[in-house]
Amino acid sequence: MRLCECYGLKETGILVNIGPEDKERKPASVGQIAFSADVRIVDSGGKDVPQGEVGEIIGRAPSATAAYFKDEERTRQAFKNGWFHTGDLGWFDEEGFLYLAGRSKDMIISGGQNVFSVEVEDTLMSHPAVAECAVIGLPDDTWGEKVTAVVVGAPGANVSREELIAHCREKLAGFKTPKRVIWTDEPLPRTPTGKVKKFILIEKYS
Repeated sequence: MRLCECYGLKETGILVNIGPEDKERKPASVGQIAFSADVRIVDSGGKDVPQGEVGEIIGRAPSATAAYFKDEERTRQAFKNGWFHTGDLGWFDEEGFLYLAGRSKDMIISGGQNVFSVEVEDTLMSHPAVAECAVIGLPDDTWGEKVTAVVVGAPGANVSREELIAHCREKLAGFKTPKRVIWTDEPLPRTPTGKVKKFILIEKYS
């Protein structure tokens, strides 16, 4: 299958795109910066991060809007110095290809370390006993936030919490490995577009 892909938002239009040849070569990437667009990866202070380091994706393009209609507060938060702050996390490789790493609001800070939930979720989903999962941060007196996995088991799956944690420990740094696994038989709550409503899980399990 020959795929083309693009990344952008309704506020910005297309910021990044990738053609079939590059997609076959770099299947995890969403592409390189599109013609006439500008994209940067910045830290919490708005400074550019080194190549290969995860930060927030900000962008601008001629097709971008300049503000939210009659919403000054939201405009002030998202539009800064001509750049739109997407709230998405990502990084560039050495060839300038962009990779997505989740949402900034989904980032967990555990023991002073940043944990990107999508990385932990991808690791969990690589286990055949996991049908779907969501990784959230729950309050913890020691760690600040405890990396917690809410898991829906695959039909007929039989695996313990300890085995699933061990599976993650083989592939992830210790601070990224879930410290708690919650099994549920209920489908994860999702938006109409399929995104997990993590705030519901945090409220339920806190």
